[in-house]
Amino acid sequence: MGAADEQLGDRMGLRITEYGPDRVVGTLPVAGNRQPYGLIHGGANAVLAETLGSVAAAIHAGEDRIALGLELSCTHHRGASEGLVTGVATAVHRGRSTATYEIVITDEKDRRTCTARLTCVLRDKS
Repeated sequence: MGAADEQLGDRMGLRITEYGPDRVVGTLPVAGNRQPYGLIHGGANAVLAETLGSVAAAIHAGEDRIALGLELSCTHHRGASEGLVTGVATAVHRGRSTATYEIVITDEKDRRTCTARLTCVLRDKS
């Protein structure tokens, strides 16, 4: 991995607040991650979703393996214009070669803003 200032999530203000192989939670500020209409950028939702799901998959994979994003889909239900959004990644499937997570992103009023699904392939480090 590169230096901390080279990590996309760090530059975006992403913070992981809870982590484990079945559930990872994190937040992302809307400020600094908006599209031209003043709403959180769909790509910011995708970064939050992929990060949380990938962290969970990496924990599941263990120290001798890595998790690589294979497929990500995001449905953007509503925009958030301020505050923090919170993502919760929950395991759908934790297998030997793949792991799939549903990531639900909500605004500060606990309204669902995005639903994402991430599948990671699990490989040996070598």
